[in-house]
Amino acid sequence: MPDSPYGMDALTGDFSEDGQILTQDTSVSGGGAKLTAVALLVAGTFFMENLDATVITPAVPQMAGSFSVSPVALNSGVSAYMLAVGIFIPASGWMADRFGARRVFGLAILLFTIASLLCGLARTLPEFVILRILQGLGGAMMVPVGRLVVLRVTPKDKLIDAIAMLTWPALVAPVLGPPLGGWIVEYANWRWIFYLNLPLGVVACGLAWLIVPDTRHERGVGFDWPGFAFSGTALFCLLYMAELFGDPEIAWHTVLGLAGLGGVLLVLAVRHLRRVPHPMLDLSPLGLRSFSVTILGGSLFRMGVSAVPFLLPVMFQIGFGYSAFAAGAMLMAVFAGNLTMKMATTQVLRRFGFRPVLIVNGVFNALAIAACAAIGPLLPVPVICAILFIGGATRSMQFTAFNTIAFADVPQPAMSAANTLFSTLFQLAMGLGVALGAIAWRAGEAMAPLGAAPAWPFRIAFLLVAAVSLIGVADSLALPRGAGANVSQGKVKEAKKP
Repeated sequence: MPDSPYGMDALTGDFSEDGQILTQDTSVSGGGAKLTAVALLVAGTFFMENLDATVITPAVPQMAGSFSVSPVALNSGVSAYMLAVGIFIPASGWMADRFGARRVFGLAILLFTIASLLCGLARTLPEFVILRILQGLGGAMMVPVGRLVVLRVTPKDKLIDAIAMLTWPALVAPVLGPPLGGWIVEYANWRWIFYLNLPLGVVACGLAWLIVPDTRHERGVGFDWPGFAFSGTALFCLLYMAELFGDPEIAWHTVLGLAGLGGVLLVLAVRHLRRVPHPMLDLSPLGLRSFSVTILGGSLFRMGVSAVPFLLPVMFQIGFGYSAFAAGAMLMAVFAGNLTMKMATTQVLRRFGFRPVLIVNGVFNALAIAACAAIGPLLPVPVICAILFIGGATRSMQFTAFNTIAFADVPQPAMSAANTLFSTLFQLAMGLGVALGAIAWRAGEAMAPLGAAPAWPFRIAFLLVAAVSLIGVADSLALPRGAGANVSQGKVKEAKKP
């Protein structure tokens, strides 16, 4: 393992920081079967959280009628969830270290489930917005703490399989969400969007207390309030700015104001986090090349991936005249590509290693996005489905590769810090992906020839998004050739005590 910014004590696992001892139970009785059960449980909660963020969109008109407000007013309820998740994720690592991962994870599931029930019972828009914030708070704790549990109990040579299980919810949920939401609205009532979480939440909460090990890192340090304020407010500004790009008419003065304020707060946050001994977000993992590549190039990839599900349904509806349900159903080809590649992900990474896969597959992913520019009314449906299928397969592989190598060289005592930083920037990149898609779409409108077909702006937009994704591949070129070999090839090196 390469030199770590955490020192040799961290690499040996005998961690002691300022006299504080690492107290955690990482044993999982039952061996591989128990590890798989924990990973599947966490993946299930990820799916529930990711689905909830996307399934609500087709229900906005019906919900607006229930609350006696205009559909535009529902944007606050839709945005409140994502913003709450972004704001509170930075606190998840401290919570897990202070109170124990099993306790925080279980209570987060319980909070998410109760908030889902209350959202379904909401009678007014202000009440709904408050409950969505509460639900987002549960999601902010549930996702990163769940990943932390898996990272702490999984041996390095089993990490690819575990991360592959945790990756599919982020890929599948945005694809299934819109058509599922449309189906619920058409055949039932919007409130069932939230009631569906109840049986899943109850089962997940019970299993969490039964099978999730109680891992913790008791540092005995206080909560970094300034760090939380700076990072949380910066994330709020940037994510809210990204949300505004999805509006039909962009309020540019608000967007520019949020961008400026968010940028200033982000600089202040980084300055603070680098100066204090126990920051809310520890930036030390960025010293590991295998981690930093997932933050820099990986963020550009995630922005591109997040932009595509935003652009495709709109193009199918505006450009080709599809219904909302039919447009969402076309994305099932992406879902099929995700699942098909998932069966080969581990074998491919073990055969070729992370660096070649990230480079070659990253180029294929960019080409698949660019190929969406060729989609038109005259293109046969099987060809359209093939383009979407290949796009789904390549993004599935890239997601798993990035999410695995991020933690390949991170020592166990530093896993909480790395996971919290990763989760925070992951959420920001996915949110900014919607902004990227909207900016590319509007750039396409400006660049399209006069009198061009409605689909022309989208063709230009897909080419711009593909270019951003391709730029992200350049970061992987700087990876060492054997990066992540301790994970992909099972070559786990034992650190020697000084």
